[in-house]
Amino acid sequence: MGISMAEANHLSDVQELGCIVCHKMYGQYRDAEIHHLVDKKRDHFRVLPLCMEHHRGGKDSGMFVSRHPYKKRFEQAYSSEIDLLEEVNKLIKGMQETK
Repeated sequence: MGISMAEANHLSDVQELGCIVCHKMYGQYRDAEIHHLVDKKRDHFRVLPLCMEHHRGGKDSGMFVSRHPYKKRFEQAYSSEIDLLEEVNKLIKGMQETK
């Protein structure tokens, strides 16, 4: 089963933001991969844009604590996934209002 046009557009907008952690912590833009929040309500609207290092780089040092496999350390360093999702949604809303 494919994804809807609304989901595809949302994923594109999220990816366009660049890594939310690099943006929040360092004021930098870095290309992002899509990270799906894994909880009871997993869907394509509950995603974070994360650079490879913050997503699945397997790092836990310096500027990078990777979400995979270090969820607890990631959230200690940068905020909960839910809080980051709220920030992403605010940025997306602002981006859509300027289009």
